Amino acid sequence: MRGRELLLLTVTAASFLTPFLGSSVNLALPSLQEDFGVDAVLLSWVNTSFLLSSAALLLPLGRLADLRGKRKFFVLGLLFLLLSTLLSSLSPSFPLLLLFRILQGVGSAMVVSTGVALLTSAFPREERGRVLGINTAAVYLGLLTGPSLGGFLTQTLGWRSVFLFASSLSLPVFLLSLRLEEEGERGGSFDLPGSLTYGAMLVLLVYGLSSLPSGLGVLSLLSGAVLLPLFLVLERRGEEPVLDPRLFRGNRVFVFSNLAALINYSATYAVTFLLSLYLQHPRSLSPGEAGTLLMVQPLLQTLFSPWAGRLSDRVEPQLVASAGMGLTSAGLLSLVFLGEETPLVWVVGSLVLLGLGFALFSSPNTNAVMSSVGREFYGVASATLGTMRQVGQVTSMGITALAFSLHLGRTRLEPAVYPLFLESLRALFLLYSLLCLSGVFFSLARGKVHVSARRS
Repeated sequence: MRGRELLLLTVTAASFLTPFLGSSVNLALPSLQEDFGVDAVLLSWVNTSFLLSSAALLLPLGRLADLRGKRKFFVLGLLFLLLSTLLSSLSPSFPLLLLFRILQGVGSAMVVSTGVALLTSAFPREERGRVLGINTAAVYLGLLTGPSLGGFLTQTLGWRSVFLFASSLSLPVFLLSLRLEEEGERGGSFDLPGSLTYGAMLVLLVYGLSSLPSGLGVLSLLSGAVLLPLFLVLERRGEEPVLDPRLFRGNRVFVFSNLAALINYSATYAVTFLLSLYLQHPRSLSPGEAGTLLMVQPLLQTLFSPWAGRLSDRVEPQLVASAGMGLTSAGLLSLVFLGEETPLVWVVGSLVLLGLGFALFSSPNTNAVMSSVGREFYGVASATLGTMRQVGQVTSMGITALAFSLHLGRTRLEPAVYPLFLESLRALFLLYSLLCLSGVFFSLARGKVHVSARRS
């Protein structure tokens, strides 16, 4: 197998792992809740702990990968994922499970910050949309198979089998990555003060959002806000900053494409978490049945993402991605009408809209980001986009946790609180629909990619 084909296969396989793990674990959450006896707010931290560590490290690790070699960090990230996933299956307590999920986030940050950058470096601009579309399809294939396999494994062998199965998938991908060609080191200094400030700022902001309305949550948000101007000052003065201001200065496509990604993921990530709880609690579906139904959305994303990627090589990503955000907003709005007696075909129809919308948005938006920067910034650009995705995902879970705290309190999901749960559900889907609709305007404001590419 030639170098580029091996690279595409390995990165695509790695891109399958993280979403598979996340979507399969969602179906294990009710079993986790029963096993460890935690409430709905604490349960949300199974996802949030992973996303928070990943978001805080994506940018610094992307910068390090640019300096020291992206292939090295890609392989190390896969090793981290393999070991931490195996340890998660052995967790004797809920706090240890969260610790291993944090380590999974570290591995994910290494893989996400380097995978797309490796593909962008290896393939010419005219093939970029196709390649990124294939890679995006692998992400959605993970989302597709995760719920069904996660539900089946949880129902038959228990929640630990989900992590064991995911670790068995990680091993061959790690071994495959060892065959990739070595990269030369570009060299340069690493911005340690800026990286530490950035990581602390992001952790404080996201933890504060996830902990509202508690006093600790407010204090954490304020502390993170104080660090933001300090970080900006450090980046302006640094010779080789972790987040180079040149990426944003005059680069309208880069700025608005990342902003669109942040909004899109903030509005959509919690959907699977919420629908998993809805289907297994008020609707009394088994984990396997719920997982099968939730396959609809990622199935469409898997089928249409390569086509959307190829389309963005010919049609402006500005138009394709914006249409996708519009469809996603419509799908979220349709979920506002969920109740205990809502026909399941309505849920399926909503998932169809969400699947088509996300397929049209994701790979064209990634193509726009990576085509708007020079080769020396591929690692940081990929990490910045990954950070927007992860921060958006954490924000989505944080908003969900806040809504649960306000409506449900620290109580387990039981029939007595189902009316309050459904009230929270409808309010969240309305908020997410409006948020996604606002993102359409930012997506349209990015400007044209292909015109700027021809000029450069």
